[in-house]
Parts: sequence; structure tokens; C-alpha cells
Amino acid sequence: MEIVQDLHSQTATITTEEIIVNNSHRNTTITEQPQHQRFRDYRWWFRVSIYIIFLLIGQSAATLLGRLYYDKGGNSKWMATFVQSAGFPLLLPLFFNFTAHSKSNNIHTNDASSRKTRPKFSTLISLYIAFGLLLAGDNLMYSYGLLYLNLSTYSLLCATQLAFNALFSFFLNSQKFTALIFNSIVLLTMSTSLLAINSDSEEDSTNLPRDKRVLGFIFTLCASAAFSLYLSLVQLSFDKVIKKETFSAILNMQFYPSFVATCICVVGLFASGEWKSLDEEMKGYENGKVSYIMTLFWTAVTWQISSIGMIGLVLDVSSLFSNVIGTVVLPVVPILSVIFFHDKINGVKFIALVLAIWGFLSYIYQHYLDDKKAKANKTHLPEVSRGEVEIC
Repeated sequence: MEIVQDLHSQTATITTEEIIVNNSHRNTTITEQPQHQRFRDYRWWFRVSIYIIFLLIGQSAATLLGRLYYDKGGNSKWMATFVQSAGFPLLLPLFFNFTAHSKSNNIHTNDASSRKTRPKFSTLISLYIAFGLLLAGDNLMYSYGLLYLNLSTYSLLCATQLAFNALFSFFLNSQKFTALIFNSIVLLTMSTSLLAINSDSEEDSTNLPRDKRVLGFIFTLCASAAFSLYLSLVQLSFDKVIKKETFSAILNMQFYPSFVATCICVVGLFASGEWKSLDEEMKGYENGKVSYIMTLFWTAVTWQISSIGMIGLVLDVSSLFSNVIGTVVLPVVPILSVIFFHDKINGVKFIALVLAIWGFLSYIYQHYLDDKKAKANKTHLPEVSRGEVEIC
């Protein structure tokens, strides 16, 4: 009996020690998991910060250079459209590097599940061609808008992308439509309406007739809607078709549609006959041939930098957030246009600027609330799991 009792006590001790070890192991796992999560959060914030910098610097510089091209003697709409997508060869070093890295990873993880999630080649080709067509049309409308409007009016009209994108994200990306987002749309609509009224009596620095300015207004508004649709469709394709969250996927989404858009621009340049006047345009450029070439070159470079940041934000956050960050340039470009291009900002345009910034901040606050709620849910979940482990 004593032997049996000793055996029972030993097994009880062993099982108690095992439980303690298992529980301690689970506890260490639980305490270590937030550290890994924190590290992933830091990496995510760093990556998103890089994309935001790319988008802000690229978009503001590209817009100013596009206006400079027209102001100094450039007049080709197809050339201005061409440089918005023609910088894609600059991505080739990154493209081959990350594509090779992605292929090597696929070799190591080449199982049945990865094959099932991989989209068909024909589906990807159709997707890239469709995005290229949409991008070319959108860039052409932006080129007309930038030609027929002064830079401050053009930049404020581009803020309507946020309102359009909120609508497209609601229908295509299941984006929540809260009171703050609705407030943002209303404010941006009011800002656009003020600009429409102001354009009738404004003395424009482009010295173009009223019908041209109205045409530029319509083109910019349509381009903003098309660009918002493009961003929402890119997010939808990442979620439903591509199903990868890698930098190589971002490069693919930037490289192939830009190639298609550039080919369309080349066809348009020759079909319209504008290519015949490019030599005279270069000779008549105010700052000389070198300045003409460098303006177009850096416009192409800055648009590619902006596009990488934009698509990166679509992939890591959402299309609506990407558009919101794009509108951060809103108060910057009109101020720079006054400094460099001597645009006039009257009282109506200043009110439109304030309303647009108010609309932007309204959405930013909504995003802050969503992020705070998501963090609260994340911190609540480990506490529940820890309680379950301790009970077991």
C-alpha cells in the first residue's frame, strides 16, 4: 500500500510539474506573441511611412513639373500623358530582383494550396490590359485639366477623388460609410461647387477663354472619378484575384499597366499628329532643349515614385486611405503654385481650400477611430486566450 501511495504521489508530482511546465510554456508563448506582433506592427508602420513619403513627394513634384511643361512652351497633351506612365523601365532593377526572389520562395513553398490560389495567366493579362486602358484615359483627362486650369484650381478639384473613392469603396470594397466620411464627402462637394462658381468670374493665369476652363473643369472632375475607380478596382483585384501581399505584386501592378498605358500613348501621339510638332516644341521651349528633356524625364520619374507609394498604400491599408494621403498634397500645391507660377488665390478659392482641408481631416479622424477600435480588439483577444490557458 505504501508503495502504491508513493507511486501515486510521484505521478501526481510529475503531472503537476508537467502542467506547470506546460502552463509556463504557454505563458511564455503568450508573452512572446505580443512582441512578435509589435515587431510586425513596427515593420508595417515603417513600410506605410515609406509609401506615404513616396506618394507625397512624387505627386507634388510631378504636378508642379507638369504645370511647368505647359507654362514654358509645351503644348502636347499626348506627351504630357506619355510621361505619366513612361517611367516604368526605371522599375526594371527592382522588378527583376523581387521577381526572382518571389520565384525562389514559390519553389520552396510549391504546394497544392499555393497552386490553387495562384491566378490564371490569362486572367492577369486581361486585368493588366484593362487597368492600362483605364490609366491611359485617366492620364489624358488629367493632362487636359492641367492645360486648361491654373494649378491651384486643378489641385483643389483633384480633392474630389476622396469623395468619389468613398463611394466606390462602399460598393466595391465593403468600406463602412460613417457620418464622418459622409461629412467629408459633403465638404468636398461644397468645395468643388465653390470652384465651379468661381471659375466664371476668375481671371485665370493660363489666359485661356472661359469655354476652355469649363472643359478643363469637366476633364479634371471626370479624371478624379476615373482615378478613384482605378484605386478601388486595384484593391478589389488584390483581394479577389492576386491574393498576395508582396512588394513584387505591387511592382507587377505598376509595371504592366504602365507598359500598356505607354503603348496607348505612343499610338495616340502618332495618330493625333502631335509627334510632328515635338521638334519645334523643344526648340521653342523657354529654358532650352536640356531643360525640356529634363522636365519630361523628372516628371516621368516622380510619377513612378508616386504610383509605387499609391499602390503600396492600397495593398497595405486601403484604396480610400491611399486617396486620403494623396489629398494631403492639397494645401501644399496651391501654395507652391502661388510662389512659382504666380496663381491668384481669392476669397472664394481660399474658402474652398479650407472646406477641402476640413473634409480631409474629417476622414483622417474617422480612420483614427477605426484604428483605435481595432487595437482595442487586438489587446482584448490575448486576455481572453490567457484566461482559457490558465483554466486548462
